[in-house]
Amino acid sequence: MGVKMNEIEFSALMVSRVCHDLVGPMGAVINGLEVLEDERDPAMREDAIKLVSSSAAQALARIQFMRIAFGAAGSAGAELDLGETGRLIAGLLEGGKVKLDWQAPHVYWAKDWAKLLMNAALLGADSLPRGGTVTVTTGEDAKAPSFKVVAAGPVARLSEDVAQILKGEQVQGPVDARAIQPHLTYRLSRTVNAGLAVTAGEGSIVITAG
Repeated sequence: MGVKMNEIEFSALMVSRVCHDLVGPMGAVINGLEVLEDERDPAMREDAIKLVSSSAAQALARIQFMRIAFGAAGSAGAELDLGETGRLIAGLLEGGKVKLDWQAPHVYWAKDWAKLLMNAALLGADSLPRGGTVTVTTGEDAKAPSFKVVAAGPVARLSEDVAQILKGEQVQGPVDARAIQPHLTYRLSRTVNAGLAVTAGEGSIVITAG
């Protein structure tokens, strides 16, 4: 039997995913502050300050991204600036092994379409464990949104479970906090009737909608 979740279970797993993504950078901030309390060597203190600064910036970027991509920011029927959407994705990836190539016009999209694009870009980044480039191209007609996300790198892979979830197929076994985000992506695609499609090529994963 495939996995079935009620809304409480789905919400709980989304919260767990948010916490999971924040534990790393927040833990690094605490470690850096502990070093600053005990360390007197100027070079070590400087390194600790850099760790605190970069980790706090990473945590903030993740919060800003997830507030839109996972949350309910904005009123019903709200529109989001694609330029701001690209900034949030770039901030999420900054300092990591995955780079963003953003090719989108300066238009406003319906909130759920923008959220779908952000989640598709995140899936693309997650499919590049050894780094690479996520290229996002969007259509120019704000009234008929469409996008293409191409994740290319030395090892581009999407697990079979994730591919099944994005196609709306049931998967076997329990869903954990890491796997819940593809479920959100699929639900968003259904909400806006996006026609979400995923294909895997040699060295790349392509996610399209519209």
